[in-house]
Amino acid sequence: MMSALLQQPGYEEERLQTVSKKLPCREVQAGMLLSLMATPVRYPSIFIYGHQSSGKSHVLNVLLKELELPHATVSCVECVSVALLFEQVLLSFFGCDAASLLPRSPSLSDFVRIYRQQSSQSPAKQTRYIVEDNVTVILLSEIVWDRFRPNTGCFEPLLLHFPDYSKGELQHILAQDRNPSYSDEFYSAYINILLGVFYSVCRDLRELRHLAALNFSKFCEPLAEGKVKETDTHKLWRNIEPHLKKAMQTVYLREVSSLQWEQMQQMEEKENGAVRGLSAHTHVELPYYSKFLLIAAYLASFNPARTDKRFFVKHHGKIKKTNFLKKNEKTSNHLLGPKPFPLDRLLAIFYSVVDSRVAPTASIFSQISSLVTLQLLTQVSHGDQIDAPKYKCAVSMDFICAISRTVNFEMIKYLYDFLTYQA
Repeated sequence: MMSALLQQPGYEEERLQTVSKKLPCREVQAGMLLSLMATPVRYPSIFIYGHQSSGKSHVLNVLLKELELPHATVSCVECVSVALLFEQVLLSFFGCDAASLLPRSPSLSDFVRIYRQQSSQSPAKQTRYIVEDNVTVILLSEIVWDRFRPNTGCFEPLLLHFPDYSKGELQHILAQDRNPSYSDEFYSAYINILLGVFYSVCRDLRELRHLAALNFSKFCEPLAEGKVKETDTHKLWRNIEPHLKKAMQTVYLREVSSLQWEQMQQMEEKENGAVRGLSAHTHVELPYYSKFLLIAAYLASFNPARTDKRFFVKHHGKIKKTNFLKKNEKTSNHLLGPKPFPLDRLLAIFYSVVDSRVAPTASIFSQISSLVTLQLLTQVSHGDQIDAPKYKCAVSMDFICAISRTVNFEMIKYLYDFLTYQA
């Protein structure tokens, strides 16, 4: 049944019914926009704001498309210049011929002049909406209007706030995506379990929808195997709980694709019955040179500096074994932990182990910063030591071996500890 908030005169009943079905839990905001669109007094601008995934773009697009209102949708991220913005608006309203009338570097007066010319030739029966005399500009933002208000003053837009979805609203929306092979009660119980785990850390509808689709097959496994019934909610919860808590460690990060995540689960269960989380470091995808930078950092952290000549210089001459393997070095460097190393040593090892000539460009240095941001490297020098920064490698032996296998690098051959044990 259609909400009374969406019953506005001037629109077809069937179209409003379609709008009502597509906009669950947003009847108040949609009704407000409909009433503004139906009023004879036009607002020059409407500012819609709210957090990410609160339904701003979805509500507006459904209203404009289902009610067939003339509109132009403009992305301020894509339109990097004023000329692109003007061209997009004219193209949406009047076609290619009108957009081609713009000069190379158009001003606002050029845009208004061409718009008025085209409007006189093809007048609109309804208000034209520019989403971003008979035009309403609708602005969508995650930031409040106070941050945009200029100091010189301006015409204040009409403000419309989209609040975050409540837990009950998310339950209602996500339950509509149910699998037709299962009952409404069964899928609603699954969504209730999902929100019980993720609602405290994630209110993003798109992310929750992704997680619901990703983990539903695991939730249904005991049912498909005939071990439980649909009503055995407690047993179903015990089966899915560890998987959901593992997935919660990387909400928003997308370290692996949905298909890779399912393959990882199946592989782990075949090997040892254990579940590995999405954040398992062995599955983090790094750029090609970042992998070699991390390998070089690990070698610099766990090899004594005096062994670099032995491992990385091709024509190092003869080095006596008795001098190279000191008798007092009985403790493994891996047991002592990673040692700090300077940037120049890291780069020297990197250029030795990488299998191609690499120029010391800004890209290489930016990848080192990215590894620090990802907490794979740790910067241990003070911030004021710009000329000689020092780092430590912060990954495990298993992790670096997995990374080295992806680039066909034999890690063990270059580690001092293993050479000592072999001797």
